[in-house]
Amino acid sequence: MADRKATASWQGDIKSGKGKMRFADYEGQFSYSSRFEEGTGTNPEELLGAAHAGCYAMSVSSALGRAGYTPESIEATAKIALRRIDGKATIVNSHIICRAIVPVISEEEFKQIAETSREGCTISRALAGVEITLEAELVKG
Repeated sequence: MADRKATASWQGDIKSGKGKMRFADYEGQFSYSSRFEEGTGTNPEELLGAAHAGCYAMSVSSALGRAGYTPESIEATAKIALRRIDGKATIVNSHIICRAIVPVISEEEFKQIAETSREGCTISRALAGVEITLEAELVKG
């Protein structure tokens, strides 16, 4: 398996400084405002959400394949909740919303696979100690 990397740089103080995050072909600006307020730019939590959503969608696809199903599409969104706990910014929840089109599968079997994937995807395992919640919907194609 391959190791992956991302790079971040920061210039200045926490409130008025600015930073850049780089990985693969992506480079994005981030700041105090984009992280803790509603400012423009990205933030580490948004990127963690992208990683969690991508990992989860692949995990669902893999589990469906092992069960004999081929999904037409899987869309996953992860909403990362950042809160102050004991005065420190803390990730407290990753809420995954999954919508999938999978021919032939029953709603019950899809929900079971979706739940197993919530617990088993690599990023979910890396987020041990963070509550991970799920809304999974089987969409008729």
